[in-house]
Amino acid sequence: MDIAGGEAQAFLVNSNDALEFKLVRHPKDLKDDETTFKPEMSHQVFGDNETIFGYRDLRVKLYYTAGKLVTYMNVDYKEKADPEKFEGVEADDIPRILADKLQPGFLTNLDTFVTSLNKESKFKPYGELINLFKTSKDGIEPSTYEIYLCDTSDSEFVKYHERLQTFILWYIDGSSFIDTDDSNWRFFVCYEKYKLDGKTMYAIAGYATVYQYYAYPKNIRPRISQFLVLPPFQRQGIGANLLRTIYNNFRGQDEVLDITVEDPSQDFQYLRDYVDCENMMKLDSYQAHKLKDGFSEEMAREARSKLKINKRQARRVYEILRLKATNRKDKEDYKQYRLNIKRRLNTPFQREKKTILRLKCVLDEDELKATEHLKSQEQRLENLDRQYKELEEDYQHVIERLAASLS
Repeated sequence: MDIAGGEAQAFLVNSNDALEFKLVRHPKDLKDDETTFKPEMSHQVFGDNETIFGYRDLRVKLYYTAGKLVTYMNVDYKEKADPEKFEGVEADDIPRILADKLQPGFLTNLDTFVTSLNKESKFKPYGELINLFKTSKDGIEPSTYEIYLCDTSDSEFVKYHERLQTFILWYIDGSSFIDTDDSNWRFFVCYEKYKLDGKTMYAIAGYATVYQYYAYPKNIRPRISQFLVLPPFQRQGIGANLLRTIYNNFRGQDEVLDITVEDPSQDFQYLRDYVDCENMMKLDSYQAHKLKDGFSEEMAREARSKLKINKRQARRVYEILRLKATNRKDKEDYKQYRLNIKRRLNTPFQREKKTILRLKCVLDEDELKATEHLKSQEQRLENLDRQYKELEEDYQHVIERLAASLS
């Protein structure tokens, strides 16, 4: 049966709309819409179309206590589809679908969940406290945040992480749960520290996972794998502080070659660029008067030795900082900048041209037709111009954030 048509359409629900999350500190939060936040995606749980079949006025509630992350799940709806009216097609079994992702033992009784809030004051973060900072949003009094470093040797933390990692399904595309039997994982967990009824409490704000890859001969290359600041805590500078904390933890270790990132999203790349620009602006080889001389091996060496930044990211930060130092009202200054970036962007095409020339020497006419997919000079120039414009827009985004932080 085609459940996308006819009467069945009334029982198709967008799963992003139906889902709602809370980090509950006090029972009153349960009735406060301002404490509710929504997923950015749900295809990793409810399929590519992000739809749920079989319900009218559906609300899927996933509530967590703010510190311990005791989990409550509830499915509320006005009407459930009768299979006899839809050729035997059953409504999606939401509790079963979610149970496959949630840690066993989650609650379905709201009164039991509310009672569990009484134990929140006993919760203390796992691991080692490695950073403390204050930040605020919209002029509100600054809140205190603490970041803890954890590993898989703590079995209680591993159980806690089973509840924590469920958030990545809704906010990190292509995410998967990690193997906590592997001792090379490191976890950087950020909490808001606050007072409630005179007691010190903790609320989860975000976390990051880092895998320590082996690098020959006796080195490691940490790779940031998952990085998440939960929606109630976004746009407060917490992400930047979390990334700085990861950097500071590994930069002091002689065995670390450089710090890399696994498939960064655009938002994370902006964050990474911003923090790296902050740090590299302080390096001698990245001072404004040296940027017009071009990217050099000295720049790559200094970024790696002092900040553990790899050459590719160092080159990207160089381009951002050079754009920042470029007078775009000066036609010649701006032209030289564009040419510098386009030369780098054009490098793959130059390799492609050399390959075609070599092929012409050894292939017959029919075989050469297989290379016709390679872009013409005109197509390449159009593509190069488009790539440059997109890149400059990305760089400008970082430059504007740098300017705001310095104002």
